[in-house]
Amino acid sequence: MGLPVRADDGRLLVAEEWGDPSGTPVLLFHGTPGTRLGTLLPGLAEQHPGFRFLAYDRPGYGESLRSPGRRVADAARDAAAVADAFGVERFAVVGRSGGGPHALACAALLPDRVRAASVLVGLAPPDAAGLDWYAGMTPFNVREYGLALAHLDGRDPGGLERDLAARADAIRRDPVRLLDDLRAELSPHDLPIVEDPRVRAALLRTYQEALRVSHHGWLDDCLAFVRPWGFDVASVVAPVLLRHGLDDAFSPVSHTRWLAGRIPGAEPALVPEAAGHFAAQWALPDVLRWLDGQGAGR
Repeated sequence: MGLPVRADDGRLLVAEEWGDPSGTPVLLFHGTPGTRLGTLLPGLAEQHPGFRFLAYDRPGYGESLRSPGRRVADAARDAAAVADAFGVERFAVVGRSGGGPHALACAALLPDRVRAASVLVGLAPPDAAGLDWYAGMTPFNVREYGLALAHLDGRDPGGLERDLAARADAIRRDPVRLLDDLRAELSPHDLPIVEDPRVRAALLRTYQEALRVSHHGWLDDCLAFVRPWGFDVASVVAPVLLRHGLDDAFSPVSHTRWLAGRIPGAEPALVPEAAGHFAAQWALPDVLRWLDGQGAGR
């Protein structure tokens, strides 16, 4: 059972903590679709006793109440509420995949509280100048984000909702369904990772919990990614690590290259070998070592 947290507008968020109660706080942002339960692989908290890990379900996932029309920027106020509930003033943020933009929102909008940020296989904003946003992206994601744009501009306002509601219903009956749907678009490097028993169990658990109540978190994430985010990534002043595999087609590496050119002092870490999208499941130990090097882990 997670900890119920009240956001500043009274909404319920469900949060969790793991690790060393006296360790350096690190707020983890889950992917899309996802929940707090998928942010740490089993055993990682115990292997890193100097850190206190926090995570919460974004609105619409699990039992966190929906916030219709939410923007990426809105994650900053929810993150602040979660940190306050655990008595944490300053913290690092780490976002994987769909959690990446939300981690950047915290770094940009909570400069006095976020001491460092890391984004793993993240996305760039939809209005990124000079970036072909869809180039190199899997057909699965191109279709979902295309439906999100059609929802926002009125061309097909119900298409994305119908699609995700049906997918979520199928996944509730059989969580393996999402992995099976994605299998055809996984890189040769991703296939063995999602077949690893620890990774597979974590993915199935988080998909099941994410969509247990509704599909709204998934819907609102997709819409948030393709509408203006509500902040400028160039305003981030905290140290930022941008880690991405060169073989990633779910979040193309061009997005991280674009972010690296816009965020002052950002440190790109482009992984050349055996590095698809799901390899980021194993990246947290490297991120924690980087946090130590920034002084954020002490």
